[in-house]
Amino acid sequence: MRILGTGSAVPAFTLENERLTEFLDTSDEWIRTRTGICSRQIMTDETVLQLGAQAARNALENAGLTAADVDYILCSTVQADTVTPSLACLLQKEIGASCPAVDINGACSGFVYALDLADAYLKAGKAKRMLVVCAESMSRIANWTDRSTCVLFGDGAGAVVLDGGEARFRANLTSDGNATPLYFNVHSGNSPFIEHGEEMQGLYMDGPEIYKFAVSHAFSGLKEVAEDEDVAIDEIDHFLLHQANKRIIDAVRTRLKQPEEKFPTNVAVRGNTSSASIPILLDEENRKGRFHRGDLLAMSAFGAGLTTGACILEWTRE
Repeated sequence: MRILGTGSAVPAFTLENERLTEFLDTSDEWIRTRTGICSRQIMTDETVLQLGAQAARNALENAGLTAADVDYILCSTVQADTVTPSLACLLQKEIGASCPAVDINGACSGFVYALDLADAYLKAGKAKRMLVVCAESMSRIANWTDRSTCVLFGDGAGAVVLDGGEARFRANLTSDGNATPLYFNVHSGNSPFIEHGEEMQGLYMDGPEIYKFAVSHAFSGLKEVAEDEDVAIDEIDHFLLHQANKRIIDAVRTRLKQPEEKFPTNVAVRGNTSSASIPILLDEENRKGRFHRGDLLAMSAFGAGLTTGACILEWTRE
C-alpha cells in the first residue's frame, strides 16, 4: 500500500492559552508545562463536513487525482455533524465522488485503524484507490468547565489517498473494551419507557491513567510492529505519534532511545485533534519536504476503548 497524496484542514479561529484564563482557573504556564500546548484551532461556524471535504480535496490535489479516481472512502470520526447519514456519505457527495463510503470510530487510533482496513481492501482487489479522511470536532464534546481536559483539544481534519502499489506496510492494533478512564456519553433521548438520570457533561478522562497507558502501549506497540516487520528501531526515519501531549511523546522517544529530530510534532499549535492528529502532521511534514523516497515512517496512536494502533509504512513518493 502506498500513500499517493496528503491533505489537511483546520478551523480559522485559533484559541490561545491566555484566552482560556478568562473562564478557567488556569494559566498559560500551567498548560504549557503539563501538555506542551500553546494554542489550538476551534470550530466556530465551520462544520466537520467542511473540514473533512477540504482535507480530502487537498489530498487529491496533492496526489494529482480527482474524486472520480477514488473507489472507496473511509472516514474516521468520534462525532460528525450527523449521527446518520454518515460523514463519509455526505463527504462523498460534497467532493463529487461516486463510490462506497463508510465511517469508522477507533477514537484517537482511528487513522491507523483506517490504514489497516484500507490495506486489506486494496490487497483483496476490492478497490484500486482509496481516500481516508479523519475529521474531528473535539471542541463539541469537551467539558469546558474541566481545566484538566478541555485545554487539550482542537478541531481539524487530515486525509490521505492510497493505492495498492508495492510498499512496506504493517500494522498492529489492539482494543481491550475498557471505558472507565476515557469516555463520552450521548444523551439518552426522550423515550417515556426509561428513567432519565443526570446526563454526562462532556468528555471524561482520567489523565494520569491515560498517560501511563499511552506511554506504555505506544512504546510496546512500536517495538512489536518493528519486530514483526523485521525492522530495527534505529532504521526508522520518522516517528509520527498521536499528538495528545508533548510529555507523552517525549517519554516514548526516551524509552526508544531515539533523537528528537525523528519525532516531528505540532501539538503546540494544534492541540489534540483525535484521529486527525497524525494525518494532519503527516500532511504538514510532507509539504515541508521532510520525507524522501524509501523512508520508513512509524505511527502510533491510542484512544478511548481503550484502543491502540501502531504501523510502519514506507514512503514511496519522490
